[in-house]
Amino acid sequence: MKSKSDKRRNDYTKLKRKLFFQMLLITVTAAATVYLLRNILRGQIGDRIVQFLIHVFRFDYSIAYTIYQVVFRNNLDTILFVVTLIFLIIFFRFSISWFTQYFDELSIGMDQLLEESDEEITLAPELDFMENKLNQIKRNIEKQKKAALDAEKRKNDLVVYLAHDLKTPLTSVIGYLSLLNEAPDMPPEQKAKYVGITLEKAYRLEQLINEFFEITRFNLQTIVLNKEKINLLFMLQQMADEFYPILTPQGKQVSVHAPEGLTLWGDPDKLARVFNNILKNAIAYSYENSTIEISAKQEDNYIVISFTNQGNPIPQAKLDTIFEKFYRLDSARSTNTGGAGLGLAIAKEIVNAHEGTISVESNTENTVFTVKLPI
Repeated sequence: MKSKSDKRRNDYTKLKRKLFFQMLLITVTAAATVYLLRNILRGQIGDRIVQFLIHVFRFDYSIAYTIYQVVFRNNLDTILFVVTLIFLIIFFRFSISWFTQYFDELSIGMDQLLEESDEEITLAPELDFMENKLNQIKRNIEKQKKAALDAEKRKNDLVVYLAHDLKTPLTSVIGYLSLLNEAPDMPPEQKAKYVGITLEKAYRLEQLINEFFEITRFNLQTIVLNKEKINLLFMLQQMADEFYPILTPQGKQVSVHAPEGLTLWGDPDKLARVFNNILKNAIAYSYENSTIEISAKQEDNYIVISFTNQGNPIPQAKLDTIFEKFYRLDSARSTNTGGAGLGLAIAKEIVNAHEGTISVESNTENTVFTVKLPI
């Protein structure tokens, strides 16, 4: 396994190779220039300088040669140094310009990170490691942007759905209360019926309002765990009993299978919320007159809790997104069973806080939600 320092280390091989050959070329060229100048000034160039002095200034050969000796030959090292220095300055100037083009490419590449384009960022071959990093960053930014837009759209859609659904029970409450108010001498049986319907619609209205609070609170709430020893069998049986009024009208049952004395170290309130959310989902999407199986067992250093229900299978493409915020399995929202799409997302957050995992498998026979928590 690579260490952190290895992961941070970039592959500068191509860039270092090109810089090495560039410096080698400068060194060889400078050495060759010095060598050639030295031989040229001592050879034919020297003779030409002497001939130039004789023809232009009318010096005789001895005077012209003496001038050549004093001015050029005796100062050959100085002349070579000055010429070489000028040559290196010019060469280094071009080399620096060549090197700074990499910074220009990186600057352009970083500008492309902000562009909404599907085109890959392309840099010089020597910067391929940086090209890969920039393209990875761009893909991550685009992925996060898309996820944020999708989550915001789902949230906005659900707010619209919830606002629309608020009108239905509210209209019923107002309607039945108006009837009760306008007919004080209404028969007791009819009055009891209207009061019962009004109370049912008021409960539904309360549920929808609570879901509005869930949407607002979900991103602001930090999960703080208050762990203690939990009797898992007792918790699951108690939860199953609480759902009895919801299960009975649909002919559904909940069966709990867990060994006596199976204990778990965790936050009982928050884990109860996890199991409630999963069971609520299983009830909403299971067939009528079916049994929802809840099982718990110990595997190595983990407690594994499974919720199995028979119902329409979850499409494979949606299994990866079912735990996302504001995601709903059914596209056509049901007034009776529809929620804010937060139940499973909140369950996942709580399980993660317990350093556990939550997953789902679904086929034509059944759907199984599995929670795995450390003992």
